[in-house]
Amino acid sequence: MLTLPGRHAANVRRSTPFRKFVPLVSAIALAGVLIGGAAAAMDLGPAADSHAVADVAAPAAAQLTAVPSRTEDDRASRSGLRALPSPSAPATSASPSHSPSPSPSPKKPKPSPTQPSGDGTVSSSGTCGVSYYSDGTHTANGENFDPNAFTAASKTLPFNTRVRVTNPANGKSVVVRINDRGPYVSGRCLDLTRAAFAAIASLGSGVLPAAKWAVLS
Repeated sequence: MLTLPGRHAANVRRSTPFRKFVPLVSAIALAGVLIGGAAAAMDLGPAADSHAVADVAAPAAAQLTAVPSRTEDDRASRSGLRALPSPSAPATSASPSHSPSPSPSPKKPKPSPTQPSGDGTVSSSGTCGVSYYSDGTHTANGENFDPNAFTAASKTLPFNTRVRVTNPANGKSVVVRINDRGPYVSGRCLDLTRAAFAAIASLGSGVLPAAKWAVLS
């Protein structure tokens, strides 16, 4: 170790202890500065941050208040439980008024066939077998065959000739009009309709073998 002589050596010995405390004092001072700065930052920081947060929160709150609340339909659409609308009652359309249809007029009853007039003079007469028939659709002159009419068939007499036929067994007579041709059976000269034959004889007899006939003019 270097030894200084005299007063310088004493000064060196006196200053040596102070130098030992310089680093410690500097460290303490630096720590105080750092602590003070941190405290100042803590005082200033929250205030500045609170203003910034307030500035940011205000528009966000405005946006939140501007968003409309979800309706029941929105919530239902997300959950899939939307209530179906109740079906409205179908509108009843006014039924068209129907005017009563006129009832069909009753058909007039067909008049019963009547015998041709028996007036007139006898132009010819005779005796022959007389029978009757009830089948057919049309007569030889084109009329519809009517078994209830007073008509007859003849092989020779003209159409529309009036003939009076008499049953000699009971004296009954009937006048008929010729509108057909027949009968084609030997011994018979007239074929009467069922109604004409029933007027002078029983249908069960079928044939009058010797009936009298007279042509009227």
